[in-house]
Amino acid sequence: MQGTRLDTARIRAARRVIDPVFLDTPLYRCEALEPGLGCAVSVKLETANPIRSFKARGSEVVVSRLIADGARAAVCASAGNLGQALAWSGRDRGVEVTVVASRYATAAKLERIRALGARLELVDGDHERARERAAAIARRDGIRLVEDSLDIETCEGAATIGLELVDAEPPFDAVLVALGGGALATGVGHVVKAVAPETEVICVQPLGAPAMTLSWRRRSVVTTETADTIADGVAGRYPIPAVLEDLLRVADDAVLVQEASIVAGMRMLLDHAGLVVEPSAALGIAAILEDRDRFAGRHVATVLCGGNVDLDAYHRWVGAA
Repeated sequence: MQGTRLDTARIRAARRVIDPVFLDTPLYRCEALEPGLGCAVSVKLETANPIRSFKARGSEVVVSRLIADGARAAVCASAGNLGQALAWSGRDRGVEVTVVASRYATAAKLERIRALGARLELVDGDHERARERAAAIARRDGIRLVEDSLDIETCEGAATIGLELVDAEPPFDAVLVALGGGALATGVGHVVKAVAPETEVICVQPLGAPAMTLSWRRRSVVTTETADTIADGVAGRYPIPAVLEDLLRVADDAVLVQEASIVAGMRMLLDHAGLVVEPSAALGIAAILEDRDRFAGRHVATVLCGGNVDLDAYHRWVGAA
């Protein structure tokens, strides 16, 4: 795909440094979902790995390059999943990892970061405050700041999901991808448009955290004062200009969905597929629920990008049904 920061040859090479436990995740048509959605639906299950998220595909590439450069420490800001991924990738390779997160982040994600051996620092405020603190630590200690979506390794690691999607037969009519910082959307989108350009790439974001979608629509960076959504994994407020430029080249559409639709998607995945997913992973299903006519008669794939949930919150959202 011309015009993005990503490179298909590097993406294929990334598969060689990613632990196989994170590769070739289940991809299957989930017929039990289809009566309620009105279209054929395949799910790409990125929860079936040790950190229950796609993020380790990128962190594996990051850490492999850190080691190649002789670096042994890194810091990142995270809503939870990137922190777990970087901690996992660094743990057995002798890379000391510091994760900065909002103290209001999902408790289960924070506990897992600690369990994986990373140093965890909590800040007041949201993810953007965590990004500022992580950058300050990197400057103070002279260590690598890992910035999700800005660092090309995170995008090209995520793009290996795209390689697995385009190998499917027959090809999909559309691929629905959660949109937050943009690593997943630009990575998958780059590969899909390079290999199967007729497949529509649709990015999905919560209405309560719309910064990247608004930026895509306006073709310039739009920031928001707040982010109010249960989908904490995609709740950024300050899009990165370089990532937006990539997104503009690979995304056919970017849509916003309501919180009620996200919850309904989570409930459908539990009731009809036996899958417990975090809100960000249900965005694709939410998009279909809100626009059934658009997808009627088509075969759609959606990436279930994470399954790290606070159980009490999950039961409040889904358990009443």
